[in-house]
Amino acid sequence: MNYELFIAWNPDIVAVDLGFFAIRWYSLCWAIGLVSVYLLMHRLYREQKLGEEKFDPMFMYCFLGILIGARLGHCLFYEPGYYLSHPVEMLLPIRNVPGQGWTFTGYEGLASHGGTLGLMLAIWMYARRVQLPLMHVLDNVAIVTPICACAIRLGNLMNSEIIGRPTEVPWAFIFERVDMLPRHPGQLYEALCYALFFLVHWAFYRKRPQLVSTGFFFGLCLFLIFLSRIFIEYTKENQEAFEDGMLLNMGQLLSIPFVVLGLWCMVKALRRK
Repeated sequence: MNYELFIAWNPDIVAVDLGFFAIRWYSLCWAIGLVSVYLLMHRLYREQKLGEEKFDPMFMYCFLGILIGARLGHCLFYEPGYYLSHPVEMLLPIRNVPGQGWTFTGYEGLASHGGTLGLMLAIWMYARRVQLPLMHVLDNVAIVTPICACAIRLGNLMNSEIIGRPTEVPWAFIFERVDMLPRHPGQLYEALCYALFFLVHWAFYRKRPQLVSTGFFFGLCLFLIFLSRIFIEYTKENQEAFEDGMLLNMGQLLSIPFVVLGLWCMVKALRRK
């Protein structure tokens, strides 16, 4: 096998090192994704004349919903045996390392399915507080969500995590921090899909803004993201050993209900219109 044909991948996980404080690429990508969503949502609120006072609390609701949901999703879906016996480590970015004591690790495990559920719950709480129709808020969030998902997957790529299966395709990556095997860049596949989905959502919104509040964009977001996730999972390594003997891994199984819900929302919205 000619390894010179493939892409050697071993970037520093730290983007900015100030000596006393370091910013990792993963954190930076999260920040870029959240800022992009903030600016785009602000634009939607202005265009739809929903009111600045109703927009202001939304960012904090969504940020906490995604972070808490994604963290709990990883702990409970993928490593319940460990985290149920170490509940403090579920929500705090620390781990009790033998011989070292409590060590700051950052949030090393985040699950997109849990983040989606957390976001939906946070939006429900926000909509009740500011007295906006829930489906109107869900549609607006769905329009811009793929751009944040794209940024997060690029962060996974910089961390050399959620790697793909070994392959000989010419665009394979050799994740040197993992092993020297050429592998599918599954994170990049997802990032490119999510960037495309954002363009699709934005084009639909520009052409049919009256679909906002029907649930169409919410359904389209769920359907596209999680359907692509089912197929891309076939190119990725399983995250946990218990998935090796499963016909569909945990990511695929958790994606199916979201695909069904998304399709149902789209059909219902189009029938109403």
